[in-house]
Amino acid sequence: QLQLVESGGGLVQPGGSLRLSCAASGFTLKGYAIGWFRQAPGKEREGVSCISSSGGRTNYADSVKGRFTISRENGKNTVYLQMNSLKTEDTAIYSCAALRTCSGLKYGIADYWGQGTQVTVSS
Repeated sequence: QLQLVESGGGLVQPGGSLRLSCAASGFTLKGYAIGWFRQAPGKEREGVSCISSSGGRTNYADSVKGRFTISRENGKNTVYLQMNSLKTEDTAIYSCAALRTCSGLKYGIADYWGQGTQVTVSS
């Protein structure tokens, strides 16, 4: 089966850090742009970050710029989201998705979705 599986979520205090991983099963991530999305209760899903298939281009939502870093290791078939200086408003379910291009981050259009990992930022 073709799947994306997220890991690395958990409970962290404000100002702390987490590193999320997105691993592909049954297909290769090489050739896909990979986006990270998040959804908090009662809110719409929003695009957080995206990395191009080559890794040469990245983009970030204004709310996370300067705090989050997206990267990929195609040899590991894995994409990462390093989250630093976490805030309570970062609390959400984080999902990764395989996109044709990073334009899909804006419209939420993806070929494959993961089921998400919970990130909770609380004191």
